[in-house]
Amino acid sequence: MKNSLVNIQITSEKNNNMKENMRLFIIDDDDDDKKLFIESVKEIDDSIVCSTACDGLEALKILSDAENPLPDFIFLDLRMPRISGKQCLLEIRQIEKLRNVPVFIYTTTTDVNDSIALKSMGAVHFISKPTDPTELYYILSEVLSAKWD
Repeated sequence: MKNSLVNIQITSEKNNNMKENMRLFIIDDDDDDKKLFIESVKEIDDSIVCSTACDGLEALKILSDAENPLPDFIFLDLRMPRISGKQCLLEIRQIEKLRNVPVFIYTTTTDVNDSIALKSMGAVHFISKPTDPTELYYILSEVLSAKWD
């Protein structure tokens, strides 16, 4: 199945600690990981809008388009086709309107050196993809309710 920009209005009970109409942008080539991520977000807050891209090139095209709303958070996988998550992060940080948007690395790797390097490149946090949906729910609950100035 070809991935493309998908806007999903999440529906469930609203968490009052979160910003109204929060927008998340998920960049990941794995459909199952995106589905699990969005389902976890759905359980957290029904007003969150999730948009997705299947790789870094598609993400950069979408994020650069002035017609598309600015996301509040970007979640970026490292291992993707066409360009790596690291290269995508560097390019996101070059786009003026995105410089202050928090970028979270969301990946299967657990390499501490990657985490340190990516933070120096502009990522605000490094999240290793959990296999347990409950764990992902709790991680995202914390991330989405924290202030990331």
